[in-house]
Amino acid sequence: MALKKPSLVILAAGMASRYGGNKQTESFGPSGETIMEYSIYDAIKAGFGKVIFIIREEFAEAFKGVIEPKLKGRIETEYVYQSLEKYSGGRAIPAERVKPFGTSHALLCCKEILDAPFAVINADDFYGFDAFEKAADFLNTAVSNGVYACLGYELKNTLSDNGSVTRGEIHVNAAGEMTGITERREIYKREGKAFTKTPEGDVELPLDTKVSMNFFCFTPDFVNWSALEYEKFLDKNLNELKAEFLIPEVSDELIKSGNGVVKMIPTQAIWFGVTFKEDAPVVKAALQELTDKGLYPQNLWI
Repeated sequence: MALKKPSLVILAAGMASRYGGNKQTESFGPSGETIMEYSIYDAIKAGFGKVIFIIREEFAEAFKGVIEPKLKGRIETEYVYQSLEKYSGGRAIPAERVKPFGTSHALLCCKEILDAPFAVINADDFYGFDAFEKAADFLNTAVSNGVYACLGYELKNTLSDNGSVTRGEIHVNAAGEMTGITERREIYKREGKAFTKTPEGDVELPLDTKVSMNFFCFTPDFVNWSALEYEKFLDKNLNELKAEFLIPEVSDELIKSGNGVVKMIPTQAIWFGVTFKEDAPVVKAALQELTDKGLYPQNLWI
């Protein structure tokens, strides 16, 4: 029996606190496209069959109003709402908690509807067609056997000129399987080099360091396993108001506990995104340049 076409899960429920606005639905493309529309366009071209949006229910109507008219008849769509109460096991969520519980919790909110191998990405990142093509190649042969994948970007292709960023540094063995992910916080550029802040001081990172940009390839059994990890996370961190249940850290635990294998799929694609307001004109210029080169049409949906 033929496998189902892979699904694309888009994480669009974040608060965007550093950006200061709802960047998920902001226009960046030449004809008013959002960044995630380029990901969806590339995913359709690569052979994905469905897109699942994880959003907050309070802006569902506005979100659907932007997206649905463009995608109708092009790809199947489905929506999942991330809320603090989902999968809390009846635990009382602290009243002061506002921030969502993170990307792996968002993915857990899809547990009931995932029925095919899938890729998961951020809504506000541009990943490039090469990454989607390689992800589709992997997912089209993926089965529920505990073997997953992560797209590995070169650090130099993922930095912002407008502030520090967080990246997951990927470690691999000789077989190209990840041995772990180290979350590197506050990575910044200085004099053509990259540095990360650590308790011991600033440490230089090679520019070709492979990093995760939250582009993972899973089968539904990964989410089933992560549900058990979420219980442990809540037991330990429920009252930590800024604690997050993140896909890179959950993947790292999966690897180190021997519960699965995550292959690293290298890509030379250029990543760009909007972490800061100052990134917006840079992203708009980059999308216009890709359009001028003929890599994307002037209007994605005409």
